[in-house]
Formats: sequence, structure tokens, C-alpha cells
Amino acid sequence: MFKKKVTLKILLLLIASDILETAVHFFFKKSTLVFSQGQVTDLATMLVFLKVVFSSAFLWAGLLTVVAVFIIWSMILSKIDLSVAVPIASFSYILVPLVSIIFLHEQITALRWIGVFFVILGVIFVSLSSKERTEQAK
Repeated sequence: MFKKKVTLKILLLLIASDILETAVHFFFKKSTLVFSQGQVTDLATMLVFLKVVFSSAFLWAGLLTVVAVFIIWSMILSKIDLSVAVPIASFSYILVPLVSIIFLHEQITALRWIGVFFVILGVIFVSLSSKERTEQAK
């Protein structure tokens, strides 16, 4: 059974979910960057790594943000189909590289940007098919 169409409220929740999901990835990445002892190669280094990461405010911000995403995502899924929500909520695939460039100074290759383009294209196709399905149900 098809649920409600994507309303402005649901679209805003999807945008909030994507922004917060991007923040989760950023926080988790930042929490690992506080470990300055190189790679984890043995149990002793792993324990030090875990101690450092678990004492990072970024980790705890990330975990709290995961809870917020869960609450928003639950609200979204109570209103629209999963097969519609997930592709529309794929904009974090665009936001994460942008945040990585701006705040983490990472390099994004042309091939990755081509992949991002195809994600956008897929979101457009899913949105169009969702609209078509809603019109057929009328």
C-alpha cells in the first residue's frame, strides 16, 4: 500500500536527516583524527586508540546526532514508502564530499564527482517515478 506523497514537511525532514547524517560522518571522522600515534597495529595501540576516541567530544556529538537521525528517520518512514525515502535521502552522498573538502581538506577525484552526479540523477528518477505512481493511484 502506498502511503502519503512527499509533502513539504516530509521534504524538510529528509533534508534535516541528510544534514544530520552528514554531521554524523564528520563527527566520527574528527573523533578518529585526535589519535596521533599513527596506525593501529596491535592490541595495546588499539586500547590507546579506543581510549582517545571515547574521550573525544566529537564521538559523543556523533552518537547524539545518530539518535536525532533515528527519530527523524522514524517520522519520515511513518509517512512515506521506504523505496521513496531512501533515494531522496541520498543527498548525504553529495554533502559528505563537500564537507570533506571544506572542513577536512580532503581531495575528491573526478571519478567520485561523476558518481555523485549519478546519485543526483537517480534521485531525480526516483522522484519522478514516485510522482507518476501517485498520479496513477488517483
